[in-house]
Amino acid sequence: MERGLIWLPLLGIFIGLAWAGWHEYQKVEAYRLWAEQFDRAKYDIKAVLGQKDDTITWGKPAHPFPQALESFSLKEVSKIDLLVNGESISLDDPPRRGKPSIAFTFKQGETVMIPFTEVSLAAQWTQKLQELKAEEV
Repeated sequence: MERGLIWLPLLGIFIGLAWAGWHEYQKVEAYRLWAEQFDRAKYDIKAVLGQKDDTITWGKPAHPFPQALESFSLKEVSKIDLLVNGESISLDDPPRRGKPSIAFTFKQGETVMIPFTEVSLAAQWTQKLQELKAEEV
């Protein structure tokens, strides 16, 4: 009887972990279907991001599909910067740690910041988007 009472909380934890894993799998699967329409796409716990030609679409990962999606054209953007902990960083030597995001400054003066979890991935995206922006000029 005592052994059964000891294993009952473990069973509850196992069921909770299984549910969390299933839920995360559903979000990743929804992202995979969503990302098929883009030339380049990224998924992490902070944001989803897709690039098709000169259009950038981003939002929050969720099940059944990404939520709060916003789109804009690189033609509307005047500047693309890599920010780590809120400060502009050189792409030549980015830090290994910090809170990265890509800042898109529009010609009207507005700024959109897309969060990332990894500095190196944010640096790669920033570099590629800056190259795409330069090709359009």
